[in-house]
Amino acid sequence: MKYILPKCGLLGLACLVASNTYAQQPVSAQLKDPKAADVEIVGHVLEPKKVPAKDLIKRLIVPNGFDIKVFAEGLMNPRMIAVADNGNVYVTRRDIGDVVKLTDTNNDGVADGQEVVANRPGMHGITFDGTTVYLVTVNDIYKAAVQADGKFGALERIVDDLPDGGQHPNRTIAIGPDGKLYVSVGSTCNACNETNPESATILQMNKDGSGRKIFASGLRNTIGFAFEPRTGELYGMDHGIDWLGDNEQHEELNHIVKGKQYGWPYIYDDGKFNPQDEPPGNISMQEWASRSVNPVGFYTPHAAPMQMTFYTGKQFPKEYQGDAFIALRGSWNRKPPAGYEVARVHFENGKPVKFEAFLQGFLTREGDHWLHHGRLAGIAQTKDGALLLADDTNGVIYHIAYTGKERVGKTPGIPTNSDGAGVHISSVDPLTPANPHVANLASKILTQGKQKVLTVSSSAFADASAIPFTFANKGENISPPLQWSNGPKGTKSYAILMEDPDVKEQAPFVHWTVYNLPANILELPAAIPSLPELAKPEAAFQGKNDQGAIGYVGPNPPPTDPAHHYYFQIFALDTLLNLPVGTTREELLEAMKGHVLAVGTTVGLFDQ
Repeated sequence: MKYILPKCGLLGLACLVASNTYAQQPVSAQLKDPKAADVEIVGHVLEPKKVPAKDLIKRLIVPNGFDIKVFAEGLMNPRMIAVADNGNVYVTRRDIGDVVKLTDTNNDGVADGQEVVANRPGMHGITFDGTTVYLVTVNDIYKAAVQADGKFGALERIVDDLPDGGQHPNRTIAIGPDGKLYVSVGSTCNACNETNPESATILQMNKDGSGRKIFASGLRNTIGFAFEPRTGELYGMDHGIDWLGDNEQHEELNHIVKGKQYGWPYIYDDGKFNPQDEPPGNISMQEWASRSVNPVGFYTPHAAPMQMTFYTGKQFPKEYQGDAFIALRGSWNRKPPAGYEVARVHFENGKPVKFEAFLQGFLTREGDHWLHHGRLAGIAQTKDGALLLADDTNGVIYHIAYTGKERVGKTPGIPTNSDGAGVHISSVDPLTPANPHVANLASKILTQGKQKVLTVSSSAFADASAIPFTFANKGENISPPLQWSNGPKGTKSYAILMEDPDVKEQAPFVHWTVYNLPANILELPAAIPSLPELAKPEAAFQGKNDQGAIGYVGPNPPPTDPAHHYYFQIFALDTLLNLPVGTTREELLEAMKGHVLAVGTTVGLFDQ
């Protein structure tokens, strides 16, 4: 049985009763020839204006008997949530590139500890298998042991060649009842003929990354998927195609079965033809539709489903057992906007029967203006049966519990952060190679004989010693951790340049530039994401390396060369730098002239 939920109510949310009609005539019904080019589609770009999160908790609406409060805040970019067997909560932060462990030691529903336990650029999906954690970035899958203190052991990369991300880089991962790994790989585009068959799929593989297969295809971007606890069957919410109109395409609930295809990019909803694209070769739209499985349910178009979880706890009333909860991020391609809520999918005898809104209040209207108070990402169940919900706009995770009491006027406050000491390192350049290019290093050019010296080090390698392969171009190509001492009085920001003076041409080769690091930041973790502007530290920027890309690129000297020297140079500056996106070394050096208060250097070596 299929349930179609059209727009209803002021906010354009899904109705709470099933319907077999759409709010508007579908695109395919407007065409005599579904492949005709003269298709008129009305679409909107409408991202509601964000408003401050202050007092947001009072706006949120949950069913009678439930209570919502802040579990953790200050997280900046919380995305996917997973709960370990011991009750520790873990959340990925894609834009920062790490995983944070959250602990609630007194079980009061409020986290009293936060700790970063892993770093990799683009970290997004997370799942646990006993005392092993699996993590997925755009291209890579890692596993690690979960230690007794909840920290992760060394990350072991078990897959390094997932398809590139494109428009949908947010991978998610789960362990199936069969003990296999399942990974969602979104499409690279809105609607197109993919060149990589693994794009727009759910992949299945063994826990060591071997035996990888396409489990199901034609899934545009199924970030939220989970296994129904009674039957073990796989269900997922797929993001519909944009630019088909405000009321096309619905978000799809799919029963995902091995070997089946689900229509994208040519077929959507109940076998409708997408007028934007045609199947490859001589396959007709009708043939593609006959090969595709239709959804088992529909939700308001463009609501943007994110993480999905089945409720298996005992805290909620009995009727919630086995139901699914989905965080809906909120639309940008629809007027009026939709989503910005949590949906509940009722399951009976292991099958979905209807949708309803479970949590609302993140979207409001003032006259003709729509306002959003947060955008949702992750949702998971705690060990004691509460739900956790991530709002990555406000950097908050909410705690939703059943108390049986009516919520009357309770307004839990949203909880609301030193200079560190320098670490030991030589205060002079540790190497003095007879290399004429050393004089061209940024630290040499900007030294005027009066700067104080910063002490600089990396916990990944000792000064004048080998840089581990993890940080090399042919390794994981991630930036190493760095620490440095306080700059002198008047320091307003720090800049970092990593350079190789041992290249034979165009020396030195620039591997990494970072600038406008705040004066109270005295370290960077490993695996800084390759973004022009960093989410953490906030308002810090990265420039171009000499490969022409933004961010870090690891050592990659010619195999015939002896070890190259890689200079990590830290500059304390008396100003913030006003520089364009994609700043080059030359632009950075020119901007720093006359503003350097102190310089520090540590050197690593790498030999192929």
